[in-house]
Amino acid sequence: MATELHEAIFMAKQERHKNLFLNYRNLNNFPVELLKDEGLQFLERLYMKRNSLRTLPDNLAQKLPNLIELYLHSNNIMIIPEAIGNLARLQSLDLSNNALQFLCPEIGRLRSLRHLRLSNNHLKCLPPEIGDLQDLQTLDVSMNQLIGLPERLHRCASLQTLTADHNRLAHVPRQLCWLHRLNQLSMAANRLTFLPLDLGRSRELQFVFVDNNVDLRGLPSYLYNKVIGCSGCGVSAPGSGGDVGGSAGDALSEALVGLPAEVKVVGSEADSVVPLEEIAMRALHRLDHRRPKDVNLPPPIALPQSLLHLLHFPLGHCHRCSQTMFTIIYPKLFPLRDTALAGVHRRTTVSFVAYCCSSRCLRTFDLQG
Repeated sequence: MATELHEAIFMAKQERHKNLFLNYRNLNNFPVELLKDEGLQFLERLYMKRNSLRTLPDNLAQKLPNLIELYLHSNNIMIIPEAIGNLARLQSLDLSNNALQFLCPEIGRLRSLRHLRLSNNHLKCLPPEIGDLQDLQTLDVSMNQLIGLPERLHRCASLQTLTADHNRLAHVPRQLCWLHRLNQLSMAANRLTFLPLDLGRSRELQFVFVDNNVDLRGLPSYLYNKVIGCSGCGVSAPGSGGDVGGSAGDALSEALVGLPAEVKVVGSEADSVVPLEEIAMRALHRLDHRRPKDVNLPPPIALPQSLLHLLHFPLGHCHRCSQTMFTIIYPKLFPLRDTALAGVHRRTTVSFVAYCCSSRCLRTFDLQG
């Protein structure tokens, strides 16, 4: 085996190969032959799947500077060196099925990265710097121990597919609704109780999987006809079985569990006046929104950072008229059994909830209109 390995690397160097396959070689350490002399300056794709590697060398980028794809699926890697950030041309990195407990912040320096696969590791968190990967299109962090996703993930403007199944996620950052190119979102088998009000508002988002989130009772109505799987959701509520159960008020209360802390008021159809705090926030938002973004001017009104954050990342937009909402919502429940999707998701008690900005929009909203 050692002789075959040496010959494969020797031929790659002699003939300036762009691809090198070292899968299934029983490697415990990174082959020193790859790093000798000038290394493999012309190598673009390195396949080292199903070995027993425990780490990567610090001088990997120095010896393999033109790597575009690096496949390390099914090894025993526990630590990725900080020098990983020096692989300036890397576009695809597969670290699935390893033993990673920590991901270094330098991962954010891989500005050319398009595909990052970290499934089936032991990660409990992701570094905020992952949001610096503006060309990232695919992120797979399924089968880890994540309790949250970084808010800065919304800066990954090119992200199209996000897979986070089988983790410990209790909520989804509402900033993820700003991923306007996101096409597929999968968060099955987590601990979700609530989804952001705006999730599904982007026309690009087409497929959503949230199976087996037993405490998830309500889906934003923006997701109507986009939810591919929600079987096993809502089953932890008393008397679920296939029926929403209880009065309409009780069902709505269950569907609203886990609302963001910024929700000050849950309005009803009888309300005719929007609270003053909400009116003020909407006026500030209009003022801020009209300010030219390409001119470096100070805001017309000095606001504390917490209010500025809320202005830039509101709770959501009215599902009827798209008015921005900050402190109050008017919810309207549409049980799944009354929608066209009832036959698709027979084993779930989840409902669709429309979030409106006023009692007027609440009365006129129709899920299928």
